[in-house]
Amino acid sequence: MRYFLDTEFDGVGGRLISLALVPEDGGEEFYVVIAGEANEEWVQRHVMPYLDTVPEPLRSPHLSRRDAAEMVSQWLAHDDRIEIVADWPEDIAQFSMLLVTAPGDMVAMHPLTFRLVRIGGFSCAANSEVPHNALHDARALRKHLLALEP
Repeated sequence: MRYFLDTEFDGVGGRLISLALVPEDGGEEFYVVIAGEANEEWVQRHVMPYLDTVPEPLRSPHLSRRDAAEMVSQWLAHDDRIEIVADWPEDIAQFSMLLVTAPGDMVAMHPLTFRLVRIGGFSCAANSEVPHNALHDARALRKHLLALEP
């Protein structure tokens, strides 16, 4: 199944703050926030205040990276044909690095593929109910891309 990905992070190359996966079929969504503070002023103003603006079932305590990695592994464990779709390269990089738990070690994961799509004139944040919230931005990406398909 395709999963639409968005992440929030503390500036280019900065630490992962939150990650969301929204399935193509409209089923159960995944959202996690990684514990920690933001150093970038823009992130402090435009991302951090909106981390918990998600529906109650998806709201959870802010987790360690290791716990977040385990959660995403468990959440995707049912699917053996995973395609992760993102509109920004760093989203894929952040997702991939979350899977790494120690030197030479990663969480359990079925084989997966990534698809990076560039959509001229489209911005997840500009089309999101809550801009710069990973879950809302991933929903906007899903909605937009599915609308483009026949």
